[in-house]
This record gives sequence, structure tokens and C-alpha cells, in this order.
Amino acid sequence: MEVDILEFQVPVENNKTVFVWNIQPSHTEAQIYDGLYSVFSSFGPLYLLKVCPNAPLNPPGFYALIKFYSAAQASKAQRETDGRSLFQDTPLKVRLSSKQTPHFLSDSSRPLSHARCLELANRCLGFNGWTSDIITLKELTNEEEEEEEEEEGGGRWRRLRFGCVLQLSFPHHRQTTRAAAVVEDSFTCTGPDVLLQKRCKLQKLVREKALVQAFTTVLLILLGDGKVMVEVKQSDQFVPEQTEGVIQVNEFTWSDFAPDEEEDDDEEWDLTVS
Repeated sequence: MEVDILEFQVPVENNKTVFVWNIQPSHTEAQIYDGLYSVFSSFGPLYLLKVCPNAPLNPPGFYALIKFYSAAQASKAQRETDGRSLFQDTPLKVRLSSKQTPHFLSDSSRPLSHARCLELANRCLGFNGWTSDIITLKELTNEEEEEEEEEEGGGRWRRLRFGCVLQLSFPHHRQTTRAAAVVEDSFTCTGPDVLLQKRCKLQKLVREKALVQAFTTVLLILLGDGKVMVEVKQSDQFVPEQTEGVIQVNEFTWSDFAPDEEEDDDEEWDLTVS
């Protein structure tokens, strides 16, 4: 039986990347995106799909880059779509990237964003296939950081720190894991409304980061018959007795986070294909 393993990490391997050429300009870019997504997402969850116009010296039209989480699903999609017209009148050219993944990328692992974790989990397990529960969420600001320093303009300098321990469960698979995160931010407080808004933002952020950290310990095992199994990396799993009074595991600052939508915009495209 064919088995594939998905992790909640950004896919950097080139064998998970598919290129599509010969896309005719008879449809809008949005229509092409919808058509490609409908076809290729049927083979498995997609991490990225980008549609771009051809370079000025080439004939009018478009090309696309598609990244899968699974190399096996990318390979199957390439085999079954190459030379087919799909959503247009002429055949498409579909190829896998053939350039070897650089060593510094193959050894690196970057967690998925919070939104991508939810998207992948819901796609593979369904909305009722997993649950998350907050074990602890509290402010960790110490007494020295509570002291306010008045700045010019009437504002006061403040620093806030929050920690969260979260449990991620997969009831159908009898698997559970825990993770923790800490976030902090320094800012000028000009009033109680500013302080309240900042507390709410940090509490939301630390919950999301703890959930992301929990998902990094999860493996999705895709079986050839379409079934999905869940396993947890035991070496990274929280022992329940160890969580009491322990909160600081991963630290983040507010400036470390960029919007999810921008995380791939500056990525260099490798157009080497097989």
C-alpha cells in the first residue's frame, strides 16, 4: 500500500513543485486561477498556487506555479494533467521541477502559519477531526516591566508578555499533544483603551502561536486507500505533569510576524523542470 507523510511545515523541496505552461489568454487571470485550483487541488492539498502573465517577449498568455505538501501527489498531478486541455481548448504543458533542492533548504524546517495549519488540518481531517483546548493562558509581565516610564507627548512606555499552554487532540485517532508559546511587545500607552487593545491582540497571538507549535509535532499519514492516520512525534510531546508552572518555551516579539498573504511574494521561482 502506498503511504505518504505530511508535516505542518513549509514545503521547500523542488519535487513538490509543478509548473504549468501554454495557458491561453482566452480567460482572465482569476478564471485561470479558479480552473487550476479546481483541477490540482483534487490531487491533494496545495500550499501555493500562483498565476502570472508571460514575459513581454513571449506570446500572450500565462504560466503557473503550484506547490503541493506531498511529492507523491505532485508527481501524480503532473502525470495525469500533462498534455490535457483541462479548462481551455488547447493542451497544457505540465512539468515537475527537476533541480535538486539546495542542502541549506533540505535541512531547514519552517512551521506553517496559523491559517495554513487550520487549512491543512481541515482539508485532511475534516472540521470535526481535531480539537484544541487552552490549558493555561496568563500574563507574564514582571514587576519591573509593570513600572511605567513617561515619555514625551504624555504617553507611557509599557511592555506586555503573555504565555499559553495548549492541548491539541485528535479524538478519532486517540492522539494528543501539548505545546507552549510566549509573546511580548513594547509600546507607548496613551490610554486604557490602547492597553486593552494590545492585551487582546497579544492574547490572540499567543494562542495562535501555541497552536502552530503543537501542529509541528503532528504527522499526517496518507494511505493509498484515501484514509488518513495521525501520529505525534513523541520526542517533542509535552508531558502533562511537566506543564504546571512551566510556560516559557518559545518567545516571539510583535515585529516578528508578517501577514500570511505576503510570505511567498518575494520567493525566487526556480523554473528548472524535468
